[in-house]
Amino acid sequence: MTTKQYDFAYGRGRMKFDLDEDLVLQEIRTEEYPVMQDVKAGVLEAIRHPIGCPSLDDIVKPGQTVAFICNDPTRVANSFDFMPVLVNEMNRLSVPDENMKIVFSLGTHRLMTHEEMVQAVGEDVASRLKMYNSDCRADEDFRYFGQTSRGTPVLINKHLCDVDHVILTGTIVHHYFSGYGGGRKAILPGCAAMETVRKNHSFMLDPNAGLGRTTGNPVYEDQMEGVARFAKGRSLFLFNAILNAKHQFLKMFAGDYIAAHKEACRFVDEVYGAPIKQEADLVIASCGGYPKDINVYQMQKTMDNAALAVRQGGVVVLLADCEEGSGSAKLEETFRRLKTPQAIEAELRENFVIGANKAFAITRPMKKAKFILVTRLDRQMAKDMLFTAAVSSVPEALECAKQYVGERPSVILMPEGSLTVPRLVK
Repeated sequence: MTTKQYDFAYGRGRMKFDLDEDLVLQEIRTEEYPVMQDVKAGVLEAIRHPIGCPSLDDIVKPGQTVAFICNDPTRVANSFDFMPVLVNEMNRLSVPDENMKIVFSLGTHRLMTHEEMVQAVGEDVASRLKMYNSDCRADEDFRYFGQTSRGTPVLINKHLCDVDHVILTGTIVHHYFSGYGGGRKAILPGCAAMETVRKNHSFMLDPNAGLGRTTGNPVYEDQMEGVARFAKGRSLFLFNAILNAKHQFLKMFAGDYIAAHKEACRFVDEVYGAPIKQEADLVIASCGGYPKDINVYQMQKTMDNAALAVRQGGVVVLLADCEEGSGSAKLEETFRRLKTPQAIEAELRENFVIGANKAFAITRPMKKAKFILVTRLDRQMAKDMLFTAAVSSVPEALECAKQYVGERPSVILMPEGSLTVPRLVK
């Protein structure tokens, strides 16, 4: 038996554990791609040679107005690296600072503090541009653009409605029910009203709503239709980046919000897709640390990825610090009240509620495997949420797993679990 020490990201730090490396079938990581050495040059190259539309030089006129959409803290975007370049480029095109603003695409997440906004885009940009939260609960902040063919009311933040150009920024990873992040998601759900998000996300109950899927995915198609309604007669320009697990830039895509996003998603599949030869008895996965494991709401996405690598009836040991607890009072209340996956799904089909939908998302991968958390999450809360166990260390978790997978299980390791998407290749 040869024991090897492994070192996984956990919250804002690291967690080490020993494992017999003879048990390890595979350690899944993102594909090694060269890191972008000159970020400013990369940004300028992308926006000056856009995909599917003219460059900003051709479409931005002196004195026009611009709204940038930026990610909130639950999405790693490194906006502080590219926003100064984009803002200065607007200045070069004779758009003064006072004609620009930033809207943070919170979706249904909590509001950002001013300090968090400054941290997100950098002190220089924050001192020059007005910044706003898109608060989905502030009904007066949204304008109506009709409804989609699936009945979703298209209510979009007013700060995006009164400008000449909307620039969608952010990063792209796989998304567990809308296919991929980035692109149209900056607007819907990012800058949409609660009822818009609620109705759109209700389609996650459809079996065609899945990770890496766009064609036939009702969530994705509804988002695209909703954004198209808003985009009619408007200038939208996309800037999306792909990061590695260390949050370094690999590639940037800019241009038409549909065409550039499609091309970027092909690259996402290359970087984050991970072929496996067989499913393992046991998967040990890290979300990748903060902010991917800031709360249960965000951690859940890693559950879907890990479930793709484990056999039916196996065990996933998930390293997720959860410094902010569950991330949703509604999520907690749903589990306490309904108690079973069947009851949760039945109620959602009757009345889809944001927050409660995460309870469904958490229990769905539990149909395939048992989930043991290594976390500081409250133990009763973890029990309420139907996790098999919640412990403080990997050795404790492995000891607990033995009763389900025996003394010598086959193991797949996923140190970048929120990013890597296992794909079974026979």
